[in-house]
Amino acid sequence: MTSTTCLRDSVLDFFVETDQSGEGISFRPCNLVIAGWAGRDRDSVQAHIRELEALGVRPPRKTPLFYKVASSLLTTAPTIQVVGETSSGEVEAVILRSEGQLWVGVGSDHTDRKLEAVGVTISKQVCAKPIGTMLWRLEEVEPHWDRLELRSYVHAGGARRLYQQGSVSTLHAPSDLIARFRQEGGVFESGAVMFCGTVPVHGEFQYADQLEVELCDPVLKRTLNHRYLVDMLPIQD
Repeated sequence: MTSTTCLRDSVLDFFVETDQSGEGISFRPCNLVIAGWAGRDRDSVQAHIRELEALGVRPPRKTPLFYKVASSLLTTAPTIQVVGETSSGEVEAVILRSEGQLWVGVGSDHTDRKLEAVGVTISKQVCAKPIGTMLWRLEEVEPHWDRLELRSYVHAGGARRLYQQGSVSTLHAPSDLIARFRQEGGVFESGAVMFCGTVPVHGEFQYADQLEVELCDPVLKRTLNHRYLVDMLPIQD
């Protein structure tokens, strides 16, 4: 878990919104980590594990569990391509390390749900990981981190509906996740990115053709958001 690979030609441009001004940064992803089973409440995590186990998903050996995937999957593109119609997104706060600082974004851990029964790492590796182009400095929101809220909306059949909504207080804080990751030998230096867990969906997984994700800060009265389309490619037998 200690190796990192920065892709020379893979640079993402972000705009940083601060409490005083804005600035731009160029970011080269080197190390992309998905924090799974990241809930603070053990009983809720175990209940979710049992639900997925009933669908054929093997339970994790421990929680939280860190899935390393290719850094090239991180994208700010407005459209991603997936194979088949069994993938869906999940809104997550995203932590990036660059220029000696930690930044906060909002993204989607888009995952192939059918492949989850084969292997969770594989199901995450086959889908791009969308992220919005606006970031905050972590130091600006960390004092009131538990006040932040995650939301997502799906678009399907011409209709838009609320898909997820919940407080980040139900999840491990970024500093805790990074510390746990490092305790396991993980590297979280410049170019590192971590998706920090999600909140439950309303109803069943929705295989939608468009997803909106939001991270809302009621204290500083601002919102990070991203919207992306899902181009579902046919499976040829």
